[in-house]
Amino acid sequence: MPQRGFRNVILPSRYVQGAGAIDDIGVFAKGMGSKPFVVAGKTSFATVGARVEASLKSAGSPMVGYVDSVKECTYAKIDAVIAESADVGADVIIGCGGGKAVDTAKAVADKQGLPVVTVPTQCATNADQMADAVIFTEDHAFVEDYYLTRAPALVLVDTEVVGFAPIEYIVQGMGDALSCGFEKPAYAKTMLAKGSNTLAATAAIEVNLRCFATLMAHGVQAKKDSEAGIMSESLEAIIEAIKLMSGFGFGGGGCAAAHAVHNGLTIVPGVNKKHGEVVAFGTIVQMMLEGRPAEELERVVGWCRDIGLPTRLDQLGEIDISLLPAVAEKACDPKDTMSNMPFAVTPDMVLEAMRRADDFSAGLG
Repeated sequence: MPQRGFRNVILPSRYVQGAGAIDDIGVFAKGMGSKPFVVAGKTSFATVGARVEASLKSAGSPMVGYVDSVKECTYAKIDAVIAESADVGADVIIGCGGGKAVDTAKAVADKQGLPVVTVPTQCATNADQMADAVIFTEDHAFVEDYYLTRAPALVLVDTEVVGFAPIEYIVQGMGDALSCGFEKPAYAKTMLAKGSNTLAATAAIEVNLRCFATLMAHGVQAKKDSEAGIMSESLEAIIEAIKLMSGFGFGGGGCAAAHAVHNGLTIVPGVNKKHGEVVAFGTIVQMMLEGRPAEELERVVGWCRDIGLPTRLDQLGEIDISLLPAVAEKACDPKDTMSNMPFAVTPDMVLEAMRRADDFSAGLG
């Protein structure tokens, strides 16, 4: 009798992408709740808050309250926002901003059993559609992944807002998305070998591989077009790759070594790069762990360099090399995603892979 297992994909109920989409949030969110509460960071709320408020009011569901003080996704902040939104009787949560604000909004909604709408204001991560929230300490040390009971009810991506935000955000987003072409296949292989009840759908693997192909084909041009203020097909394709394709099938699992290495590096005080930038380096480390051919490594490292992603340890910040063994230990935490690799990975292997990744990039000149 075949091993029992379920192919599992967790997706948002609706994904909308296009120029000016924020002005129609009231129409798209209609019926999800009549008392929306907005969760945002100060910059993101200043950027889109008035437009969101006007659209909700026009659609007959005026905003009942908001917080614009999210600086980090912590359990303390989540609890504080739950209290504020409950006080005004909110029945739908809207998260506006980057990953921290969106993840906070998702966790707030999940803990109250409410639907959540996500409205990104930049392209640094694929957090908007994911069925999890990444929890950190106040000083941005990784704590854990908080898995949601469902994905967002609506993901609304205004391409003019995210496409013309400061260029570093879309570069970071491409770094985060890069990992899906390697982590999802590794995760899928591992779950199948373990006879897990949660298997990867073929569609999820294929979409993640298509995401990788899209990054390779359009990434460099999309960066140029964003800097020039041109909403081109390449830029639209990259926004979709980051915001939709890279997260396809990741809900409830799917990460592997690349994100585990990122999480390990969060303990190093000298690291000053953002999530997607560190994940890009983590992806190269995963490729080393997997023994990928030199030509594959050259292609990925070259692409990272072309769009401005770090490929060496010294490009991540002022790192105390003596802390790398601790990074490797943290990356192999049994609660983290290194266990999703299709072979056993030890801290010594991670340490060696980080050094080899650094040396390989240096050797390319």
